[in-house]
Amino acid sequence: MSRPLLVVDGDSLAHRAYHALPKTMRRAEGKPSNALVGFSNFLMRLWQAEEPRAVVVGWDTLTVPTYRHELFDGYQGGREFDDELLEQLDLLPELVRSFGFAAAKGDGYEADDFLAAAVKHEEERGGTSVVVTSDRDSFQLASDHTTILQPTRGVSELARVGPAEVRERYGVEPSQAHSELTAAAAHPAVKVVNTLAPRRQELEALWCSHNRAGMECTTVLAEYLEVIGLRA
Repeated sequence: MSRPLLVVDGDSLAHRAYHALPKTMRRAEGKPSNALVGFSNFLMRLWQAEEPRAVVVGWDTLTVPTYRHELFDGYQGGREFDDELLEQLDLLPELVRSFGFAAAKGDGYEADDFLAAAVKHEEERGGTSVVVTSDRDSFQLASDHTTILQPTRGVSELARVGPAEVRERYGVEPSQAHSELTAAAAHPAVKVVNTLAPRRQELEALWCSHNRAGMECTTVLAEYLEVIGLRA
């Protein structure tokens, strides 16, 4: 059996590690270390348990608005983080790279974008993926080739979610999961998709115009649009 690609929502797991471990944990000069330690330990356990062929960790951009903010006024409004968590979030991508893993982070993007793009590329090459995230919106990625690992208690216990589990929980196919979750929780990111889907060409033109970091529209964001159903 071929080894899977391990795809990790870095921010999701870092938040859980930060709140699961004592804030009294400190590194040199008294700076916080609980998120760094908890995330690193969890990532190493995942690597040992899943034996992946490669690891990619996606990260949110917290200092620059994403295309979601441009499309939806008030997206993530009121979202605030502890300064000690933010300080550690800045360090974690480089820590991931020091392990020999890939860290995906770019202005204007969120971890979800990189997770979806990585999964789609892996499925196209005939491989399998294991996606680790506490964000239930990622259930739409579940397929015969992609399994979701959802932390259920801190970062110590994981639920393995595939298409059958999505159907059992929500009574819908994975591709419909984001709509079902929106109805239950009115998640702003998914509300953008449902509301603006008819304006596909206009949206694609908007995304293409950004051409973030010199990337063509046919790369990361275009792949993500296909996964969430905005591109035919």
